[in-house]
Amino acid sequence: MNHKHRKILHAIFAHPEPANLAPTDVEHVLADLGGELNERSGAKFSVTLNGHTANFHHAQHSLPKEEVRAIRKFLEGAGIDPVRDYPL
Repeated sequence: MNHKHRKILHAIFAHPEPANLAPTDVEHVLADLGGELNERSGAKFSVTLNGHTANFHHAQHSLPKEEVRAIRKFLEGAGIDPVRDYPL
């Protein structure tokens, strides 16, 4: 995982949630973590990572804070710990 993706991963876990994360950057991080991304109907996509699957919405410009929280919860459930596994 490159440095930019590590910074984005740490931003997803930051408190408060950032309001300026680019959706494509987050998708690249999910893929870098080993997630399998699949397009769904409409503006949705699903991610499967470590046996966990979740559906997310394609945002136009930046991810809403609720979506960042949902991605964080999904990553925590999949066993991802950025501090332990991907230090800056």
